[in-house]
Formats: sequence, C-alpha cells, structure tokens
Amino acid sequence: MKSNGLLLDTFGRIRENVESTLAGLDEASLARRPAGTGNSVAWLIWHLSRVEDAQVGPVAGLEQVWTSQDFVTRFGLPLRARDTGYGHSTEQVDSVKAPAGLLLEYYDAVHRQTVGFLETLSDDDLDRVVDERWDPPVTLGVRLVSTIADCLQHVGQAAYAKGLAA
Repeated sequence: MKSNGLLLDTFGRIRENVESTLAGLDEASLARRPAGTGNSVAWLIWHLSRVEDAQVGPVAGLEQVWTSQDFVTRFGLPLRARDTGYGHSTEQVDSVKAPAGLLLEYYDAVHRQTVGFLETLSDDDLDRVVDERWDPPVTLGVRLVSTIADCLQHVGQAAYAKGLAA
C-alpha cells in the first residue's frame, strides 16, 4: 500500500464515524453538553470538520470549503468566518447549533476535498515542508497525521457524548 492509500483509508474512517455518530440525533441531542459543560456533539463534529478543512485546504493550495462553498453563511453561526473552535468559551460552544444533515453535508464536502488532494500525493510529497514556524519545520506528512489524530479524537468524543444520552 502506498502512503496516500493509507491516508485515504484513515480519513475514510473518520468520515464513517462522523456519519454513524450523527445518525438518529435530533437537534436537542446534538446540542446537549455532557455534564452541562462538556462539548456537544454538534460542536465536536463542526470543530473536527473545521480542523480538517483549515489544515488540509491550505497545504493543498485550496480555499477552505467553509468559505468556498458558503457553509459559513449556511450555518449562520455568531463566529468569525475563520473560526475553527480552538479556545472556545462555553458561550461559543453553546452557539454552535446545527442539524445533523447540515453537519454531515459540511463534513462530506471537506472530506471530498481532502480525498481529491490525497489522491494526487506521492510518497515524496509527504516530506514537503508546509510550516516553517516550528522547530523542526512541519512536513505535509506530519500535518496530515496531526489532523487525523485531532479528528479521530473529536469524533470519538462525539460518539461517547451520543452514548451518554442514550
């Protein structure tokens, strides 16, 4: 298996878990915050979608789906257009409300863009430096793995939060 095949499989697993976590949830269930202060399923799925979009789009030389496909308007959140959820206050977490269908539609659009990019990669591409602000500089491979780790962590949290409400 080539590296891009492995990455495609892994990002595909994130997508499968996003879909299964959202299945059967109404808006009240999506907005419920475990113990009253945990992150809601809606926030977690929105955030992981924003993370993948904000991390993969730029290294692919593409505009983020959030703005290019106008999901920013469709969600209508009281947040800045470039907000990904990092460092959100409890009020900001509460403000992220959306139906399951819209959350899945956004993630699917991000996933399609990610897949399109990953399909073009060779093993050598993963050594390309994409961020020199760090020591050592961040390569494309490291950026993709860190994005995967973050997204898997958040979709697992969302699945757990869904299970708490059952």
